Amino acid sequence: MNKKPDLNVLAAFAAIAAHGSFRKAADELGMPPSTLSHMMRTLEAQLSARLFNRTTRSVALTDVGARLLSRIRPLLRDFDTAFEEIEIQQNRLSGTVRINSNEPAARMLLHQVVPVFHQRFPDIEVDLVTEGQLVDIVAGGFDAGIRLGEDVPQDMIAVRFGPQIRFLAVASPAYLAANPPPQSPDDLQKHRCIRHRLPSGKLYRWEFAKDREEVTVEVHGSITLDHLNLMADAAAAGMGIAYLPDLVAGPYLQQGKLVPVLADWCPTGPGLCIYYPGHRHVPAPLRAFIDVLKAVDIPASQ
Repeated sequence: MNKKPDLNVLAAFAAIAAHGSFRKAADELGMPPSTLSHMMRTLEAQLSARLFNRTTRSVALTDVGARLLSRIRPLLRDFDTAFEEIEIQQNRLSGTVRINSNEPAARMLLHQVVPVFHQRFPDIEVDLVTEGQLVDIVAGGFDAGIRLGEDVPQDMIAVRFGPQIRFLAVASPAYLAANPPPQSPDDLQKHRCIRHRLPSGKLYRWEFAKDREEVTVEVHGSITLDHLNLMADAAAAGMGIAYLPDLVAGPYLQQGKLVPVLADWCPTGPGLCIYYPGHRHVPAPLRAFIDVLKAVDIPASQ
């Protein structure tokens, strides 16, 4: 082989392999399918080997094509990463980073992270979608998800950020003036509690720990809600005791609308993670977002 293929041809070959389609790869690369086909015929002629088995309905790698792809894929990724790192350093990136998050984490991002990110990367759009339930971020077309570390799927790469999170039992001063505060988790059975219905439909059982003793309580109450901020509003209105992450309860505590109870039974746990598929090339806008996320000093809620 006298003339070696250039990088653009190899990148086109990898795009066809990734999509399993000449047409979809051509759309991604912004060229006519006929041009892409000509490039692959030329590449196969240079290598004296067939790289794809083509039918009218599908495109699949041959054994030779699969071996070539396995060797060049890390090289292409390194090239992309090198140029993207320069773009990140020069703050010249553009594009979109699409993130799925629960609402409390999204609120924190909007207040603490997104303004800093847009100041550094004004040409990157942040598409932030909030959902209570855990979703398949790959199937949903998201670059990343944000959830508590314990909720991150095991097949994802997770990057922890921000402070640890503490769940707190809270009530309004007016409620506690009329009802003696509980001294132990068992005392909650004597109180009106604001129950939390999870996205799965199940009722959340309140979890406490103290001196290596762990207690789970199935509370009772006259109201059940599926939204954490509504639970905080209901507790602030004197409707009962709620069990909330400090990410949600913090502003109410600072304003004096809520006060904690059973504080010595409410331990601190792992915080939030941003997570993404490990088998994919990490898009430059997402890498830039993660860099900012790790750099921003996110204060604890209280």
